[in-house]
Amino acid sequence: MSTLKLLHFADAHIDIVTHGRHDPATGLPVRVLDFLKALDTIVETAIDEKVDLVIFAGDAYKDRTPAPTFQREWGRRIMRLSAAGIPTLLLVGNHDISPATGRAHTLQEFSTLQVPHVTVIDKPCFLHPKELEGLPLQVIGLPWVFRSNLMASLELSGEDPDRINREIEDRISDILNQWLEELDPMLPTVLTAHGSVQGAQYGNERAVMLGRDLILPGSLIKDPRLDYVALGHIHKAQDVNKGSYPPVVYPGSIERVDFGEVNDEKFFSLVSLEKGKTTFKFCPLPGRRFVDRAIKIGADDDVMEKINQGFPAKEEIAAAVFRLSLEYPRNLEPLIDEAALRARAAAAFDFHLLRRPVEASRLRLPADESIASLDPLKMLELYWDTTNQTALNTPETKQLAASIIESATTGTSAEEE
Repeated sequence: MSTLKLLHFADAHIDIVTHGRHDPATGLPVRVLDFLKALDTIVETAIDEKVDLVIFAGDAYKDRTPAPTFQREWGRRIMRLSAAGIPTLLLVGNHDISPATGRAHTLQEFSTLQVPHVTVIDKPCFLHPKELEGLPLQVIGLPWVFRSNLMASLELSGEDPDRINREIEDRISDILNQWLEELDPMLPTVLTAHGSVQGAQYGNERAVMLGRDLILPGSLIKDPRLDYVALGHIHKAQDVNKGSYPPVVYPGSIERVDFGEVNDEKFFSLVSLEKGKTTFKFCPLPGRRFVDRAIKIGADDDVMEKINQGFPAKEEIAAAVFRLSLEYPRNLEPLIDEAALRARAAAAFDFHLLRRPVEASRLRLPADESIASLDPLKMLELYWDTTNQTALNTPETKQLAASIIESATTGTSAEEE
């Protein structure tokens, strides 16, 4: 049997706009153009590589009510795949669908208009070759499952969350197990799902998640009767079944969403699908760099000198989204020259200055002590500790302090002694 070539991507979130400015030529936010650039790379690769099937594993937008402009841009890219004659599966994710019964999801138009070569998976399904334009494979699709909808269909109340989880997981397991029993053993099988899998490492998608997670059992997803598992929902690229068969793959989001993904590289997956012999590779996507720098300023520091020492080089922040976090004693705030910092960060695409002033620690004594009960030297030691100047609390300094205190008390000076 010949090998099939698949392209798998997920979590496009093309309308996330958290940084930067608008592009004067298109009127679109520049950050949206970053996401669209990544999407263009995916579409062009699918066409250039002449892939047999594209699988999008859910979450086209940041929420369930995208602006028409962003729907237009998403539609343009999917229509390129349609025009190229590439069968494309669009799985509905949690950001694509409303929990309210009867509401249309964000990918509905492709089904309503019956766009050639595009299939929307908005309910659990088992697709055979005849539903896949004759491709010699079979696909099990599991879109995002809302607890509320399943609870209603199973006539469950919300009084016992553990029972709800068990019932829902059992229901999904029963469906998938039934389909796994019905597989044609001669054809390769792909499972595509939008959700969390036991053992997966989360990225920062929790900042943009909608709804509560349903955890898919790892044993079910890693069933050896499957040949590739195309997942979406978690933004960190990973093979949850690394070193074993089948590959269970999250390609991750196509662009960095925020600083929680500052160190995450972005990918899509190219798959060589063959019964019992499937392999894949992560293909890197062009992404805007994020630079995150934190500087802690001490009470005795020269404020701007300390900041300048920790400030990244111009080449490092050029065209990047740059965040500088400053932690400092509140009384030093007037010494921070924000205009100078913004001028120095001019090469960045976007600059965020986070000020984190720290209030001076308050001296706290045991209930049975008072200031009046302490001798001057003990009070000085407490002051050093409270103001984080423990470096001064040395035997030599204390000896000098004791000498000064004694001379002040007796009216003599060190020179007279």
